[in-house]
Amino acid sequence: MSDSNTCNIVVLISGSGSNLQAIIDDLAEHPTAKIRAVISNSADAYGLVRAQQAGIAQHVLNHKEFADRLAFDSALIEVIDQYQPDLVVLAGFMRILTPEFTRHYAQRLLNIHPSLLPKHKGLETHQRAIAAGDTEHGCSVHFVTEELDGGPVVIQASLAISADDNAEQLAQKVHALEHQVYPLAVRWFAEGRLQLHQHKAMLDGQLLGPSGFKFQP
Repeated sequence: MSDSNTCNIVVLISGSGSNLQAIIDDLAEHPTAKIRAVISNSADAYGLVRAQQAGIAQHVLNHKEFADRLAFDSALIEVIDQYQPDLVVLAGFMRILTPEFTRHYAQRLLNIHPSLLPKHKGLETHQRAIAAGDTEHGCSVHFVTEELDGGPVVIQASLAISADDNAEQLAQKVHALEHQVYPLAVRWFAEGRLQLHQHKAMLDGQLLGPSGFKFQP
């Protein structure tokens, strides 16, 4: 780890930054890492305000100003690498990343997805879980690879779907779980407990199964 064993983190956001806030709050209690910068592809993302309030550097990189996805990702890498990150955290970053980007940050790139992967990759996961008649739903923190929402799962948290749940209610419940498991996964990584080894997630030297660590709220 850089900086006297402190894990340097860069967080990428596109919106409100509620997971960013959860991580900021957790690191205040468990100072195992330092968020060096928050980068957004949207200038009006509220997460930038959260970063400013926490004294964290902020950057805006508008993807619409670049010729293509690769040009944007290349510029994004330049900004991120100024901070020499040990870990890059995707916290509601609504961009599909190029293979060049995911390879550059291989083994140090985490994402959170609002479903119990491998179920419901992509968007509108809450509505799709209800439409599929699923009895449970939740969220997954995973290492990012070139496959969309397909990298090895680190930790999952689940909840029962109630008969009267709509997509918005389900989203709120899953958000509450996200705010518990994402800071935990980041802390594990910062402490050297979590690693990606030969395309498999490892916690405390033990290989995790396909569903990762099962979090009990």
